Amino acid sequence: MSYKDSDPPIAHSSKKMGKRKKIALIAHDHRKSDLIDWCEFNSGSLSKHKLYGTGTTGTMIADKVGLDVTPFNSGPLGGDLQIGAAISEHKIDMMIFFWDPLQAQPHDVDVKALLRIGVLYNIPIANNRASADFIISSDLMDEEYNRFMVDYSKRFSKDVE
Repeated sequence: MSYKDSDPPIAHSSKKMGKRKKIALIAHDHRKSDLIDWCEFNSGSLSKHKLYGTGTTGTMIADKVGLDVTPFNSGPLGGDLQIGAAISEHKIDMMIFFWDPLQAQPHDVDVKALLRIGVLYNIPIANNRASADFIISSDLMDEEYNRFMVDYSKRFSKDVE
């Protein structure tokens, strides 16, 4: 198969994450206590970074753990979309999102969009305690990191032609 018969290489770039990461903290109702417990256990590490959270979750973490968390709206009131927008503007480097896989959410479409944006912009995402533990304990947490970015616009222009 020749080059013309296959997809062309997708152009790429990278976005630098500083040593101080910008971390979104999100949890569905039945997972909030688990995220708060995780934040308490990791408060020393988390305090070195800039934290953001959806409304209730961010407020609970700030009140119960004492971490400084910049709040967005509650998830069902647009907080998930606000965090997604911040990811697309490179204002958030990673996301810890303890979601409830057994409970239907009234804003499931927003949750799916948020996860899609996280993958699209190639940010680390933890959806449970084990993956969050691996991320927070990584040596990369305290170093600068160049995050690979795929230029999907080339793919879209090809699909339109």
